[in-house]
Amino acid sequence: MWQGFTGWHALIILVVILLLFGAPKLPALARSLGQSMKILKSEVRSDKTDSDAPVDETPKSDGPDSGKNS
Repeated sequence: MWQGFTGWHALIILVVILLLFGAPKLPALARSLGQSMKILKSEVRSDKTDSDAPVDETPKSDGPDSGKNS
């Protein structure tokens, strides 16, 4: 798929992106992408640590239907 992709192709794609989004919006776009990647990494790490922890099978409910009679 990427066999014919060269530096010229990358340069043309970069120019098209620059024309579409404009120079002032590119730093904000890159910042937003970086923040999204940071959030994704933190969520993946938290899911990984959650899956390593033992899972408690008993449901815990503090609501009015928790089985307590008052």
